[in-house]
Amino acid sequence: MKKQLSLAMAAVMALSLAACGGSGDSTTSTTSGTTSDAATTEGSDASTNWGDVTLTMWGAEEDQTMLREMADAFIEENKDKGNITINIGACSEADTKDNVLTDPTAAADVFAFADDQLNELVAADALQEVTLNADDVKSRNLEGSVEAASLNGKLYAYPMTADNGYFLYYDKSVISEEDAQTVDGILAAAAKAGRTFDMTLNDGWYIYSFFAGAGLEATLADDGVNTVCNWNEEPGADVAQAIMDIASNSAFVSAPDADIVSGIKNGTVCAAVSGTWNASTAQEIWGDNYAATKLPTYTLNGEQVQMGSFAGYKLVGVNPHSQNVGVAMMLADYITNEANQQKRFEDRNLGPSNINVNASEEVQAAPAIAALAAQSDFSDLQRVGANYWDPAASLGQILQSGDTQSKTMQQLVDDAVAGITAPVAQ
Repeated sequence: MKKQLSLAMAAVMALSLAACGGSGDSTTSTTSGTTSDAATTEGSDASTNWGDVTLTMWGAEEDQTMLREMADAFIEENKDKGNITINIGACSEADTKDNVLTDPTAAADVFAFADDQLNELVAADALQEVTLNADDVKSRNLEGSVEAASLNGKLYAYPMTADNGYFLYYDKSVISEEDAQTVDGILAAAAKAGRTFDMTLNDGWYIYSFFAGAGLEATLADDGVNTVCNWNEEPGADVAQAIMDIASNSAFVSAPDADIVSGIKNGTVCAAVSGTWNASTAQEIWGDNYAATKLPTYTLNGEQVQMGSFAGYKLVGVNPHSQNVGVAMMLADYITNEANQQKRFEDRNLGPSNINVNASEEVQAAPAIAALAAQSDFSDLQRVGANYWDPAASLGQILQSGDTQSKTMQQLVDDAVAGITAPVAQ
């Protein structure tokens, strides 16, 4: 299980860490004893001496403090087994696949990622099959999260959250419960208050909501690589027009996630489409006026259409090229156990995949989790090919700018579908 990296690979690792926002932040536990191989996938007991073990763990930038605390607790619990050093690096779960696949042998030992990346990571031999404590991992997590972490009947990752979706946040002092039911109502209330309703339109993850709500699809083809998409069929062109109409409203702002957070903090934003990762900020700033609910309906050809959404899970994977695969698996198992999923909820308002934590009164009473549950009736698992993202984002960029480049709405959705369904280069 213990694989040695060459000096050249060590240098590549340093470069990879820098590219992914790697941090020098680390903690070491020291104990005496004879150095031996680290724990293997067959497991380890208290008498095992792991020797010198250094691991690198990647997670979201906003999770760095929490991950440091988890890593330190893991070191403390296992200080009798060896000299353990855990380095923490910042890497968005959305970007993990790209960073890992740049060179799997130089990537982090343990990393968090969105579940739709699992197939490609497995195909690239960049995910270690979970062979340590797999039955326990399966039994303690929601069935959907286990399914998302598995491929061909094998478990390849540890479920971490069951909240990788989006819904509506709003400030009740500006937006009433009735207003929040429709995009039109939100925009009217926001305009009256001189504030804005924000959503990221130039992003395939979010723009999907309008087309899915209208009954159109973008999903993975049977080959597991390419995308099937019918956004250019009826009423796709009308959906595109509806999106552009919303974007042209003075009370609407198409903004990236970081700008939405800034807008909530500085008071310009009174409603936004985002996920549980921003729940703490919205709750802190809006206080008793903080509310969350399912996505609103929008006007399509004079009728109200419920917005759909992508839904998914966030997982933790282990790099099979790690020098210490066994200990890396133990760390991944540890940071996704019941206690640490409870900590994720308490520290970051992240929705747990752990069955016991998910069922707790505290979690069920959380506005963001309740909103996610309400939106789940209109959500689909995120399963699209690599060529989906750029054309979908480009369509959103055109619609948010209002510059159609002299093309009709039908031509715009035809162009988007042509790019989305283009064969992925193998």
